[in-house]
Amino acid sequence: MSRIPEQRGAGASHPLLELSGWLVLPHGTAASFGRLSFGQWIESMETLEESQDQPRRYILPGFIDTHVHGGGGGDTMDGVAGIQTLSRLHARHGTTSLLATTITNPWERIMAALQAVRQVMDLQAQQQAQGRVPTGAQVLGAHLEGPFISPQRLGAQYPATREPTPELIAEVLAAECVRAITLAPEVPGIAAAAQQLAAAGVRMGVGHTRADGDQTAAFLQELAPLGRLAATHLFNAMGGIEGRVPGPPGALLSHPQVFPEVIFDLQHVHPLNLQLARAACPDRVMLITDAMRAAGQGDGESELGGQAVTVRDGRATLADGTLAGSVLTMDQALRNAVGAGVPLPEASRMASAHPARSLGLTDRGELREGLRADLVVLDEDLQVVDVYIGGQRLAPVPQGEI
Repeated sequence: MSRIPEQRGAGASHPLLELSGWLVLPHGTAASFGRLSFGQWIESMETLEESQDQPRRYILPGFIDTHVHGGGGGDTMDGVAGIQTLSRLHARHGTTSLLATTITNPWERIMAALQAVRQVMDLQAQQQAQGRVPTGAQVLGAHLEGPFISPQRLGAQYPATREPTPELIAEVLAAECVRAITLAPEVPGIAAAAQQLAAAGVRMGVGHTRADGDQTAAFLQELAPLGRLAATHLFNAMGGIEGRVPGPPGALLSHPQVFPEVIFDLQHVHPLNLQLARAACPDRVMLITDAMRAAGQGDGESELGGQAVTVRDGRATLADGTLAGSVLTMDQALRNAVGAGVPLPEASRMASAHPARSLGLTDRGELREGLRADLVVLDEDLQVVDVYIGGQRLAPVPQGEI
């Protein structure tokens, strides 16, 4: 993990820019009209009297998606080109940082995908050092979703689960890109693997599990002193909550360190369950996309992890009707949350500040002086108008590319 952290001052400098509009600030309950001055980093902010001459627009910190498989026809499992494609698609929807997410597959394919993530990270670092205008979201690393999960709770995952031997975990860490992982508490050897992963700074998420509430709670208690914790797409690919059967969601929501991921595409999670997560974890709920390659492609036939997927009316399913990831983008997740009654500043934190904290990032996720100028500008309907990554306006898409 030593090659991942970002430092202020890295990369070529560029001229200061200014943006004015309704600033969605950290800890605020409403947006404030003001102006940002920024280069690669936010240099200053000031409040202003509202201008009647400008259309109403909101300036938010760029979205951070910690769980995204694909988009625009590309997928993490495709290698370098697929990762670059998905990063371009999601950047145009306000995502400025992401974790390219793998899926359970034969081991050699997973390792090839992790090597590709590392290559993209290195390429982006070189481009930043040269001052080149970004064309896609910054790939912070990988989220390894599987293969250390329950074969009985695969969801849309490929049936190639493994037990996490010390040798396999060492191989994962040697790729120098894994920042988050999904684990099922009941998998043999998982506790020892979690200790290896935590020592390397990897965020550990519970998901794709048949464990009950007590097993999950015991696992979380064991992991809590070791590092950062998450719930992989809370409520999905795990049991539910009943009066005498809390299931994994009950254990995850009641733990004070867990950052719950929520796929809020109005397909995976009912709005009342989003409200439950907000009430239980008011400063930790994270919006994610769990997007697959079909995101941004419209309805039709697609693929996820080697399995055929059909997208119809925005719902992606396997042949048997199982939900297969999503075609969500982070701007739509934000709009959905606001539509469900979440105030815009809180929805912004769910899309930016909370994911940043879950990964231990201290250089982004909020509008604050000294942080990276990763910005998304939205119109009054919360549609994306502009995106800035490290203070540079997102480059136009080359002709013929996503």
